[in-house]
Amino acid sequence: MTTVYDVARAAGVSTATVSRVMRGSDLVHPETRQQVLAVIEELGFVPDASAQGLSRRRKDIIGFVTLERGIDEIDIEQTGLLFVDQIVHAVERVLRGVGCSLLLSFGNHGEPLEQRLRSLSGRVDGLLVAEEVIPADRLRVLARRIPLVVIAGSHDERELDVVAVDNVGGIRSLTSHLTRAHGHRRFGFVGGPPDAPDARNRLAVFEKAVRGTAGCVLEQVVEGDFSEASGSSAARVLLSRPELPDAVACANDQMAIGVLREFRRAAVNVPGDVAVTGFDDVYPSRVVDPPLTTVSQPLRDLGTRAAERLLMRIGDRALPACVEVLDTNVIIRTSCGCSSFGTR
Repeated sequence: MTTVYDVARAAGVSTATVSRVMRGSDLVHPETRQQVLAVIEELGFVPDASAQGLSRRRKDIIGFVTLERGIDEIDIEQTGLLFVDQIVHAVERVLRGVGCSLLLSFGNHGEPLEQRLRSLSGRVDGLLVAEEVIPADRLRVLARRIPLVVIAGSHDERELDVVAVDNVGGIRSLTSHLTRAHGHRRFGFVGGPPDAPDARNRLAVFEKAVRGTAGCVLEQVVEGDFSEASGSSAARVLLSRPELPDAVACANDQMAIGVLREFRRAAVNVPGDVAVTGFDDVYPSRVVDPPLTTVSQPLRDLGTRAAERLLMRIGDRALPACVEVLDTNVIIRTSCGCSSFGTR
């Protein structure tokens, strides 16, 4: 079994330095920290559970880490927080029932967020990670040291606990509605950030569904970052084309709302000139004009199931890894061209 002495020897540092790196201490030089972390991953070092038990008393605190996607402190509507808020509220309800508190942390991809995640792991009993805030292989290493559940992670994961939604079924049903009920054949797609598993999955499924339907074509994909502002930017790109597609599908509701508002500014009629759809079913999608046809994912259930799974993992570290995929539904409103509301 690999020990802390093996790590220290291979990294050329003291055992105290290895300990500081594992605690997320700021007293270690960044280059040294990277060197030690690389050795930890290479050797597959996992601290002895009994030693961890002595140094880590139960804190009754759960950490929640997610990506910061274009957060605008002045206009909260421009952020990805509408999605996160519903999950966080559900998590808090579960934790209140067992006397635990929630510690939130937001950040951007890269070394600072990874340092923050490791530092946070020393102050909590378990971690909820929204999307893959660091590469999956590093999450797996971290999960050997502390209970961890990924929200909206990869459906193919075999070593981590994941709670996700059925992007495939939702996108396929939405595409079928646009092609069969409305006869749309030319499509545009506003995608999310490529580092988000859900964004990659939704684009891949939409591409396959469109190209698998006779006479249909995906004319343009514009990359966004899940914010309303990026939806507005994507709409301007589409407006610069000689002709708009029949329908524009968006990887989330906030970008779709940005598209709707930009089209309105350009005097483009939705759904008369072009249909627009989203994904999530956050509250603003119901009150925007026109109301947004979207794929509803059970955001509160995501938070509830993830929190419950994490508490189970804290109670029994030997549980087999589990991937739970929750159902989605297409919510029909008027932005797609329908005259009445419903669920498909």
